[in-house]
Amino acid sequence: MASYNKVILMGNLTRDPELRYTQGGNSTAICKVGLAVNRRYKNQQGEWVEKPTFVDVTIFGNRGEAFEKYHRKGATAFIEGRLELDTWEDKNSGQKRSKLYVIADNWEFTGGGRGEGGGGRPGKEEDRVGWGSQGGGGGGRSQSQDGGGGNSGGGGSYGDYGAQPAGDGFEDTPF
Repeated sequence: MASYNKVILMGNLTRDPELRYTQGGNSTAICKVGLAVNRRYKNQQGEWVEKPTFVDVTIFGNRGEAFEKYHRKGATAFIEGRLELDTWEDKNSGQKRSKLYVIADNWEFTGGGRGEGGGGRPGKEEDRVGWGSQGGGGGGRSQSQDGGGGNSGGGGSYGDYGAQPAGDGFEDTPF
């Protein structure tokens, strides 16, 4: 029997990511987040209605650590992964319980530049270089409107690759 288990979601975080580690010598990072994905449709009266679906997502390892570092409640996130079903017996009632959630295999920064950030943490002044804080995630320049290098919640999508050049970053583009 053929099967295919792939989920692609884009929505907003309902809470700050929660990062924990497994016990033992080679501990593994486990990042848990809540994601709200909206479905927008017209009702019978012709009015637009948004219906949210709330999805729990788990991200393991280095990807989980990086996600927690650059995302906060309200930030937009794009996540690729697979569905997983956990089942257990309730200790109090003895009833069988189950929960369907997403195990993320990959995630991408989303959002635009100029204050439409991807949920980066506000950085310390000494962490701000050129394009805002390194803790960004907006996918573009994130300078404050006064032209300074302050953090407006975005930042580049460069993660841990280091500081970005001053200017618009396109000086060597051949067109």
